[in-house]
Amino acid sequence: MKTTNYTDTFIAVAEDCRAERGTVPPVKGAPSIAALTFALIQPHPYRYTSDDVLFQVHAERAGIPESERAEARSAYFAEGRACLRASPLGKTYGWGIHSDAQGRVALYGVESEDYQRLALGQPLTPGSTVRVTRAMRSSRA
Repeated sequence: MKTTNYTDTFIAVAEDCRAERGTVPPVKGAPSIAALTFALIQPHPYRYTSDDVLFQVHAERAGIPESERAEARSAYFAEGRACLRASPLGKTYGWGIHSDAQGRVALYGVESEDYQRLALGQPLTPGSTVRVTRAMRSSRA
């Protein structure tokens, strides 16, 4: 089974992200991938891994019943998947994504002091480490 989980890593916003602060993705009609991802992570920091979030969003959008999700999750991760570096949260909405030592994720708005510390590679808790990478750019230029 493949994984999208990072550990001790901070995904800073994309170089071409124009957001000046973390913004809640709008919901117009059916919730977007960004809105569903935000709704899972923001109220529950460090509760879910990237794999948990990505599969839960997929299952919700695909209408997979709870009783079939264990089997569907195995099938979903049988092939490679885009990680949270490709998420609109870091590409468009101004959210950095931190993965702790267990791979659980939390969001930090680009305007926050914690975001600034993590973006500099400074861990939030003593004794931990953090690697920094960036969300993928929205444009090729």
